[in-house]
Amino acid sequence: MNIAYIIGMVICIAVLVLGLAGGLPPYHFEQIGNFFDPSSIMIVIGCSIAIVLASFPLKTFLSIPKHFAVMLKNPKQKPETIIDALVDLAQIARKDGLLALEEKAGEQEDPFFKQAIMLIVDANDPDRVRATLENDIECMSDRHNAAAALYDKASAVSPAFGMVGTLVGLINMLKQMDPTEGSSDLGANMSVALITTFYGCLLAHMIFGPVANNLRIRDSEEVLNKMIIVEGITCIQAGENPKMLREKLLTFVAQKQREKLAEGSGSSGGEG
Repeated sequence: MNIAYIIGMVICIAVLVLGLAGGLPPYHFEQIGNFFDPSSIMIVIGCSIAIVLASFPLKTFLSIPKHFAVMLKNPKQKPETIIDALVDLAQIARKDGLLALEEKAGEQEDPFFKQAIMLIVDANDPDRVRATLENDIECMSDRHNAAAALYDKASAVSPAFGMVGTLVGLINMLKQMDPTEGSSDLGANMSVALITTFYGCLLAHMIFGPVANNLRIRDSEEVLNKMIIVEGITCIQAGENPKMLREKLLTFVAQKQREKLAEGSGSSGGEG
């Protein structure tokens, strides 16, 4: 579970509610009703959704629940797990040959990992193996960026429609002003006109922006995992020593993580 996102959103909502209620005790929660306006909601949310729908293929729009599921879940694989698995494969390949990896390929839950193993089992050209796998990664990343772009678009248009709503409110306010009665309702009407800008900013920076950032983080994590697999598989095909393979793959992770993994491999390295 993406705990950071959940904690951040809970804190943001709590602080926002307290701020709307006055900021400091005593709180006046009845003030929150001042920030509810149906017409503003229709203009900002309705128009933003409509423009996003018009800007992207329907299948991308309908994948929104899937995007949230991906964002909220932790990655299925961690780099250290993949590195350990590749080192094990390298030991098997050095001992029994590449054909012995076919059985291991069937045990993999990740289709990309399984495909990578089968490519070297089938004795494909090393350059072809790398090109095939890297093309797969590139296409996957393009799909992920297209999903994140949907929220970038929503983040861009929602403040714009917030301003549109404000202009609509101001125009209506000015047209309804009666010079003979003065401007006693000017403040109330102005506050209603500004609510749409408030909604637009909330949608952009509280909803759409964090989702886009989290989707890109998930993409970078998955790309890293797959690049480790590509490097490991090509090294196994070249017959590289398992110990040297581990050292090479550890360069993909942060220094502190390398030290932990190196300690773990040191305690079990003598058994291989």
